[in-house]
Amino acid sequence: MSYTILIASFLEPEHVERIKLAAPLCEVIYEPELIAAPRYAADHKGEPIKRTPEQERKWLSLLKRTDILFDFDQTHLKDLPELAPNVKWMQATSSGIGQALHKLQYAERMPNTIFTSARGVHDQPLAEFCLMVMMAFNKKLIHTLESQKRKHWERFAGTDLRGKTIGIIGMGKVGQRVGQLCQCLGMKVLGVKRDTHGVEPASIYADELYDQNELEKVLPRAEYLILIAPHTPETEKMIGEKQLLMLPKGAILINIGRGALIDEPALVNALQSGHLGGAGLDVFEVEPLPLYSPLWDMPNVIVSPHSGSTSDKENELITDIFCENLKRYLEGRPLINVIDMERMF
Repeated sequence: MSYTILIASFLEPEHVERIKLAAPLCEVIYEPELIAAPRYAADHKGEPIKRTPEQERKWLSLLKRTDILFDFDQTHLKDLPELAPNVKWMQATSSGIGQALHKLQYAERMPNTIFTSARGVHDQPLAEFCLMVMMAFNKKLIHTLESQKRKHWERFAGTDLRGKTIGIIGMGKVGQRVGQLCQCLGMKVLGVKRDTHGVEPASIYADELYDQNELEKVLPRAEYLILIAPHTPETEKMIGEKQLLMLPKGAILINIGRGALIDEPALVNALQSGHLGGAGLDVFEVEPLPLYSPLWDMPNVIVSPHSGSTSDKENELITDIFCENLKRYLEGRPLINVIDMERMF
């Protein structure tokens, strides 16, 4: 059966060709002059675009006859359900799309549409980001760079990751990759997972495994705490003042999940008081991080502009997922990475 596939964000020509080869009977439409130009490798939002009236009419006509949409249409997020009534499946280029789908009410407005995420694409870059943050604090990188800037020579001692304990909240593909790398470094991995029933810790690169209601068993032992959970009603502000104070003094917190997982003022207090040794933050309650936020100027905080997951290899991996799903879709088989609209991930 033939479908019309519309690519709604920038994709390199070689990946467009891969999609065409994966679905030779389908019409694959890619009009780069009608979509936002990327600002960096694997940028799926791009520079703000203003189409001419003629270009807008063309784009709307393409949306109207699209069956399969590759990525969100950033120019018509709010009215997409009405403009693209025939979309049966949408492949996102991000992993954490549950909240966006919820806010846009796509489940109610597009009840016959399947949404799939890019889950699994970002496990390696995010795991490397976590290791970078841990090593930066352990090896006193910030101190070293400041001394270099002042041309100041004074020896010091750092510490090693071997023998340290890490708590990972969210043992999906990213959490498992983080756990695997940490175990290779000789660290003890305490995993936290929403559903632990029938799961052997070793099978997901954890030494011990707990469910989300057992944080009190994990936090007091976690010299490093990594948040990778999705933003859902049950995870919102799951780490507040009480939980932060349960961490060992000097612990390092890393958030690569969503800013809403943490009570940010409580985090600032814990950092200013010295209870937390430091934080590596890739996500925040408000993004971009407001200029007035004290996090910008804190010497024990690494601020990353939601770029920990971004890699120049991203589009290749997303295309891999899309082509696999396209094959499954054409054969009438279940797709991978389907979003559960009730659980929001």
